[in-house]
Amino acid sequence: MPQDQSQPITLHPIGVVRNAVTSPRPDGWAGVESRIDVDDAHRQGLAGLEGFSHVIVVCWLHLVPEPLRTTEPEPAGPGLPAVGAFASRRQTRPNPFGVSVVSVVRRAEGALVVQGLDAVDGTPVLDIKPYLPPYDRVAAARMPRWVWGKA
Repeated sequence: MPQDQSQPITLHPIGVVRNAVTSPRPDGWAGVESRIDVDDAHRQGLAGLEGFSHVIVVCWLHLVPEPLRTTEPEPAGPGLPAVGAFASRRQTRPNPFGVSVVSVVRRAEGALVVQGLDAVDGTPVLDIKPYLPPYDRVAAARMPRWVWGKA
């Protein structure tokens, strides 16, 4: 039975991002090291993550204001076609989830230190999942030419 779309969904963060980035930016995240401080109630969930090279981090992009949350087509970049939110990786979405595959640097006391997470300091973290290449990588994936800036 499909979920009633009028019913709200309640999410609870499991932790928070800590890093030196204080405002959103479109790129330059590759070298950013972040500490994901996990709430006491969920710290046991970190057990075993140190064995993985990468994890998937799901965040709530809390700085995206409500009026900007849209599915309306916008240019995907300079000189690129207008596409809807679901055909882009932009932050202005109906539900501003951030989903990133990041490198695991180390597991620390009550935290996971990662590199490349595109989230500012204070961003709520909703989930952390191990990156599993046999399941998460799609060998024959395709993309439209405009993604590469080609007409």
